Amino acid sequence: MKVASAALAEPVERVGRGWTASLALANGAIWVGWYGPLQILLAMQAEDFAPGTGMSKETLLAWVTGVGAAVSLVANPVWGALSDRTTSRLGRRTPWIVAGVVGGALSLLLLAGAGGLWAMVVGWCLVQLTLNAGFAAVTAAVPDRVPRLQRGAVGGWLGAAQILGVVGGTGLATVAGGVGAGYVACAVFVVAGVLPYVLTFPDLRLTVGDRPQWSWRDFLTGFWLSPRRYPDLGWAWLTRFLINLSNALVLLYLLYYLRDRLHHEDPEAGVLILTAVNGVTLLATVVGGGVWSDRIGRRKPFVIWSGVLMAAATALLSSWHTWPGAIVAAALLGVGFGVFTSVDFALMTDVLPKALDRGKDLGVINVANALPQVAAPVLAAPIVTYLGGYRMLYLVAAGIGLAGAVLVGRIRGVSQSAGAEPQVGEAPDPVCGTAHRKGLRRCQPPGVPWKPPGRPCGRRVASRRTCRP
Repeated sequence: MKVASAALAEPVERVGRGWTASLALANGAIWVGWYGPLQILLAMQAEDFAPGTGMSKETLLAWVTGVGAAVSLVANPVWGALSDRTTSRLGRRTPWIVAGVVGGALSLLLLAGAGGLWAMVVGWCLVQLTLNAGFAAVTAAVPDRVPRLQRGAVGGWLGAAQILGVVGGTGLATVAGGVGAGYVACAVFVVAGVLPYVLTFPDLRLTVGDRPQWSWRDFLTGFWLSPRRYPDLGWAWLTRFLINLSNALVLLYLLYYLRDRLHHEDPEAGVLILTAVNGVTLLATVVGGGVWSDRIGRRKPFVIWSGVLMAAATALLSSWHTWPGAIVAAALLGVGFGVFTSVDFALMTDVLPKALDRGKDLGVINVANALPQVAAPVLAAPIVTYLGGYRMLYLVAAGIGLAGAVLVGRIRGVSQSAGAEPQVGEAPDPVCGTAHRKGLRRCQPPGVPWKPPGRPCGRRVASRRTCRP
């Protein structure tokens, strides 16, 4: 059997705190570039440009964000696939991180000078196109470098950086002193945030001999991951899509909800306060949820119950139209989304089919993040305008989120047989592929009687230092 190179091998050495912190900072910087515009700046521009277009500000914002999300839908898996094949001396991922954030910063500056609807659309599409190159590479760095039973914790820190990026982007856009200044502040932070990672930690290189021969047909058909062949991946993708769609429906018109439904005296500041409350509760659970999931070797219960909590919080928004109600809902959404962010990310990396295609496959999975941005405006605009307003919008969002949580139960486990040697470029079993989980019944080879592991290194305490091989 051919031995996989370091870039394709399943990682076994735990990553350090410095690596995790710098990658998390890079991830947070990219989210600043997205959510400063999404939370504040695009809505302010839509309000300025709407009178001359014949559209309401809600409809204009829906079209702009929807077109941008469509670009993201295609860009993320394509950039991920290209990074999989990159043989640069800087590694597979680092060149795309650098190119993506530089291009994203320039695109944000273009948006700062937008004078009308079409300049706004082009600028936002370029932001989505470029920042997705950096995001695809940052995401793929985790299965490249992090062993499976550390991915919940690392995913938790990336999730914490994500919400801090949302809060930071919202804060920069709010306090910068105008639309143009807000875009400039976000652009500077995007570039500065990735420097520690790209300057400090060398990336794994892919040799030319390990790169598959180029074929347009193989490249294009590789983006289809059959749910029949990979059912766990298919169900995991669907559940992520539904829960993210529910969250997107909540966030899309939040500024207008505070202004038009709650009549908040300062809706921009209100968005910042709700984002901060959501961020505090998310930070309280995101890392702990991932670490706990790693320790017990289970993912599904965390994803299910976090989804149920988020659905309940969204339903609360539909029935309690007050400022205190919005704060309570924001806090509960943060608790649920914190656990979901870290554990669902680890679950996704557990069901990746091949190490050779990590960037591309994670890009396809990340479509479940981008597609809700396309679907949310299509669903939300007619609901708010014609079908019952914000009350009905949040009821629909709660139902969608609850469906996503329930369908997690359809994920049955990995398809690879326990104890089997993975093929070159393929990932081992996410639970049975590590030596200190061999005591589980599901990991026992066929035909061999199962015996419970002895104490003190049994199932519940297998993560103790003394129990590691």
